Amino acid sequence: MRSTPLPSLATIASRLRLKQLRLLIALDNHGSLHKAADEIAISQPGATKALREIEDILGMALFERQPKGLVANELGQCVTRYARLIYSDLEHLHAEITAIAHGHGGHLAVGVIMGAIPLLTRAITAVREQQPHLSVEIIENTSATLLALLDEGRIDLALCRCGVSRRPGAYDCMELEMEPLAVVAAPSHRLAGESSLALADLAGLPWMAYPVNTPMRNTLERELGDAGIDLPRYPLETASAFAMLTMLQETPDLVAVMPRAVAEFGERFGMLVRLPVAMRALEDPYGVITRTGTQLSPGARLLIDALRAHRTAPLPDEALPHD
Repeated sequence: MRSTPLPSLATIASRLRLKQLRLLIALDNHGSLHKAADEIAISQPGATKALREIEDILGMALFERQPKGLVANELGQCVTRYARLIYSDLEHLHAEITAIAHGHGGHLAVGVIMGAIPLLTRAITAVREQQPHLSVEIIENTSATLLALLDEGRIDLALCRCGVSRRPGAYDCMELEMEPLAVVAAPSHRLAGESSLALADLAGLPWMAYPVNTPMRNTLERELGDAGIDLPRYPLETASAFAMLTMLQETPDLVAVMPRAVAEFGERFGMLVRLPVAMRALEDPYGVITRTGTQLSPGARLLIDALRAHRTAPLPDEALPHD
C-alpha cells in the first residue's frame, strides 16, 4: 500500500520538463540509460539524474532493472504513454506553425460520425481546391467519443450530435442535415432481389449494429421492438463505415442499418444493396460542433462554409459557431 501522497497536478506541471519526457520515451525504446542519453544528447550521469528527478516528482519508481535492461513497470508504461502523446502534440504544433510561417494552410483535425462522411468529403474537396496545402485529419467515431476528443483539444471541430453530452451547453452547434437510415445487405443476400419487405421479414437474421447507447443503435432497437423483433443477443458492433462495408461482404447473410447517404455510396459501387424496408430517420440532425468560445482557424472557417454550401437538404440557417 502506498504511504506517501500522490503529487498534485500543479506540482507535476511545474516540475516536469520536456527533456525528462524525451528521456522516458528513449528509455522505453532502448532499455538502456546509455543509449537513451545518446539519443537525447545528454551525458549518462545526466540521464540518471533526470530519471531520478522524475521518480522523485511522482514518488514511485518507473523502471525496473532486468537482464535485458531497464523495463518500464505499470506506472512507467502509463507515464511513458502520456509522454509520447505530449511529444506527438508538440511535433504537430511545430509542423503547423512551420507551415503557417511559410504561407501554407496549417492543420485541421475533424471528427465525424458515419452518416456525415459523404458531406464532409464533398466539403473537404472544395476546401482543398482553395487551400491545397491545408492538412486535414479525419477521425470517424461515435458522437460521444468525438465530443470527448473535442473537450481534450484533440480535434478542432466535429460533425456529430451534441445532445448525447451531459454538457450540451459547452458547445456551439450549427445544424446541418437530418440522417435518414437504410437497411442494407451484401448484393448476394437472399433478400436482395425483393421489391417489398417489412422488418418482420428480417427476423432471425444476424445484424451488424452501432454500439450500445448511440442514437443509431437506439433507433434500430426501437424499430425492431415496434416490429416485435428482438435484436440478436450477440450482434456485431462497430462505429466504422469501412468495417461495416467489409463485414457485409464477408458475411452474406448479415444485415445492417446505416445512414442512407453511406448506403447510397456503397450501392453506387456495388458493395451493398438497400433492402426495401422502411426506417425512420434519426430524430435529431447532426451538425458542426465546436467548443464554446473557441477561436476557429481560417481552415476551420473555410470548412464550415463548405459544409453549409454542400448540404443536400439545407436546414434553416443557423448562426455559425463563435469565433
